[in-house]
Formats: sequence, structure tokens, C-alpha cells
Amino acid sequence: MTVATALPAMQVTLDAGNVLGEGIVWCERAQALYWTDIQRATLFRFHPGSGEQEQWPMPERLASFALCEDTNWLLLALASQLAFFRLADGELRTLHAVEAGMPTRCNDGACDRDGRFVFGTMHEPATGEKQPRGSFWRLNTDLSLERLALPQVAISNSIAFSPEGTTMYFCDSLSRRIHCCTYGDAPGEPQLFADLGDVPGEPDGSCVDADGSLWNAQWGLGRIVRYAPDGSVQQIVTVPASQPTRPAFGGQQLQTLYVTSARDGLRAEQLADEPHAGALFQWHADVHGLPEPRFAGSPP
Repeated sequence: MTVATALPAMQVTLDAGNVLGEGIVWCERAQALYWTDIQRATLFRFHPGSGEQEQWPMPERLASFALCEDTNWLLLALASQLAFFRLADGELRTLHAVEAGMPTRCNDGACDRDGRFVFGTMHEPATGEKQPRGSFWRLNTDLSLERLALPQVAISNSIAFSPEGTTMYFCDSLSRRIHCCTYGDAPGEPQLFADLGDVPGEPDGSCVDADGSLWNAQWGLGRIVRYAPDGSVQQIVTVPASQPTRPAFGGQQLQTLYVTSARDGLRAEQLADEPHAGALFQWHADVHGLPEPRFAGSPP
């Protein structure tokens, strides 16, 4: 059995000051990082090689997104809808409303190995506790939208796919459990993959490395955990912020692990103890990541 090792903490790449940094992806063509600050409805791009930064305001909160085969466009999962976004001039082409009339919004999302965008929603009640009202969806390359036959969730997260594309990972963050299922045209029966147990934290976003291990950001615990394909813990990387949100491999060799983080909900005394909460972090891994899958459909 693999023994988990605690590793040196991550370093600050960019003190972005995000309220809720999320959705980070690496574009190997541009050698740049994209991510969103959900609460500020802003898309960011950062070129680590030059230090160049750009940002685009969004018409509503941007939860997650995908690179497209056509590099002029991104596919956006905005709070209430899916849309294509052209980077050059900000043109927005709406595709589908998502769960219209429900107290939910889009949340985590990622492309599968066939270039289809899989995303989930989360419950945002006006009052009271979050309930499992959200669902998992897939936008196919012909731009048709389908609900996946997976359990409903309060907060969808950890959507990722094995290197060969035959396993899907996902979670309801409030359950503190990550699940997996066989994946293809339809998902198989969910199986428990990892259980955080009785801890004051939650599984958030994930990515998969070339060896098939899952790297999961753990909100409230200030760490990234690498799980082997059998669910055993391989490594734990400390993040100098209690609310890491999503990891992504980047750099020319795909060996730099970048992580977004959040300041959302932290009290003044907590922020004083976490001066880099909301920053973008990086850490050099001893494994390689995988190129980010791109959405294979085209704007209408």
C-alpha cells in the first residue's frame, strides 16, 4: 500500500486577490492560464513566461469554462446559461439556459476525452441549507444538452476523467466523498472513490495526471491530495491558504501544478492569518499532467 507523504508548500505565482478563484485550465497553445473569479464575474488570463495579465468582465457569474478547438473561442458555463465567448471582441453567443426557474446555478465543469463538456450545478437557496437539487449535464459536440443519469447534488465538484476517458470522477462537496463511475455514452453506477471522513473541509475541483492519479483541492483544509487510481492517498501538498479550489497542470512539460484559491467567507482575523488567500499558487510535481481536453463543437 502506498504511504502518503506530506510535501513542501506551494509558492505564490500571482497574488490575484480573488474572492472565489476557480475553474483553472492551462492552454498549451498560448502557454497561458485561464481561470475565473466567480463572485466578481471576471475571466482571467495569465502568461507565466512574461507576467502578462488580462481580464474580461462577464455578464453574470462565470462558474467554469472549457477551451475550444477553435482557439478564438471559450465555452462558458455562466451561472444560468451556456454560451460561447470570443476573446478578441467579447462577443457572447448563448446556447442553452440551464435549470431555468430553479434555485441553482452552474458550477464545476470539464471536457471529457471526446471533447464534450460535462458540468454540474449547485443549489443556492434563498434561505436555509443547501440541498441535493443540482444535477450533472453534458453538452455534446452537436450542441445538444443532456442531463446525465447521476445522483443529484448540493454542490457539484471534482469533475475529471481518467487518461483513457473511461472513468469519470465527481462529487457532492457537502458529502465529503468523491465518487467515480465508468464513462462513455452513458455513465455507469457510481462507486465510492475517496472519503474525507469527519473533517472540517470539503473536496473541491480536481485534475488527473498522466499516471491516472486524481489531484483534488480540499476546501477548508489547505491542501491538494493526490489519489492513486484505487483511491489510496499518495501525496499531500500544503497550500498556504485554507480554501484551495482547483488544480491544473501547466508549463511546457506539464509538470507545474497551479492552484486557484478563495477569500470568500473568511473573517477579518482569518484573512490576517492568510495574506495570500485568493492567490494563484504553483508547485513543481514529479509527474506530468495531461493536455486540457478541448470542446470539439463549434459556435452556432
